[in-house]
Amino acid sequence: MAAYTIKQVSQMFGLPASTLRYYEEIGLLPVVEKTKAKQRIYTEEHINRLGAVCCFKETGMSMAKLLEFFTYEEQEQEHIDEILVLLREQEKHVAGQIEKLMSAQKQLNRKLNYYKDIKKSMDNGSAYPCWADYWK
Repeated sequence: MAAYTIKQVSQMFGLPASTLRYYEEIGLLPVVEKTKAKQRIYTEEHINRLGAVCCFKETGMSMAKLLEFFTYEEQEQEHIDEILVLLREQEKHVAGQIEKLMSAQKQLNRKLNYYKDIKKSMDNGSAYPCWADYWK
């Protein structure tokens, strides 16, 4: 069985040790065993859980929803409907975020192309482009 120190897990996920301890304190992580010297010992179960936590946090899932999800997951047969509802809601949230990001990317690309063309105009002494032409 693989075992990891808090420093290794911290580096693995780019999380401060204080965050790992907090996740443990609020019950987001399964019980973390400790050595006689009180050093935490993380297992593959913790690594897998942290992978899911980081993924869900990237999607904007709140701590409350994370805790709710993992509570349901512990008794998935009794809470499968709740799990599916929670995940579908998060999927809708992510789809909305993607749509907003794609719109922002379009605007960014318009500006980028506009300013690249201004640079070309400056370099060759031609007339500057018209911003309205970039909305076509």
